[in-house]
Amino acid sequence: MATITVQRPKLAWHERWFISTLLKGLKITVGHGIKTFLQIAGKKPKMTMEYPEQKWDDQLPEHYRGAPALVTDEHDRERCVSCQLCEFICPPKAIKITPGEIPSDDPWAKVEKRPKEFEIDMIRCIYCGMCEEVCPEQAIYLRKDYAITGLSRQEMVHDKKRLYEIGGQRVGLVNKWNELK
Repeated sequence: MATITVQRPKLAWHERWFISTLLKGLKITVGHGIKTFLQIAGKKPKMTMEYPEQKWDDQLPEHYRGAPALVTDEHDRERCVSCQLCEFICPPKAIKITPGEIPSDDPWAKVEKRPKEFEIDMIRCIYCGMCEEVCPEQAIYLRKDYAITGLSRQEMVHDKKRLYEIGGQRVGLVNKWNELK
């Protein structure tokens, strides 16, 4: 096996003592200091946002993906049919579904299953939108909500009831989907 010798470049005296690197760093720091001073003096607009008072709601892009929620149809029925595709495709495994049977005498029974339990761990969720894309019934969607808080881990696990509360009823989805077909 042959050995390869790599020649190191010859450094000038100011490079060996890091003087040129130090001067470049000072130039950047002084530049940031001048920009900050001009902002304080009122010559430039503020770049920071005062979060609790000012929010990004009116500046969110159309394609923004926030927290997932479940929706009902126009007759207030659950749209989810417990196919478990969202659970299987979820990269961080934040979704947990336990399927349940729908009694055959139920007048609103359109399928044989519905979720007995549906939980999304918002701490694990990465808001990728794969659950929304894979859902055949358009039962789950990502709403434009970025301020999801809780005081404990249990509060951050949203169950079926909570997901339907924050999701509400979405009638327009089916109509839009049928128009696209």
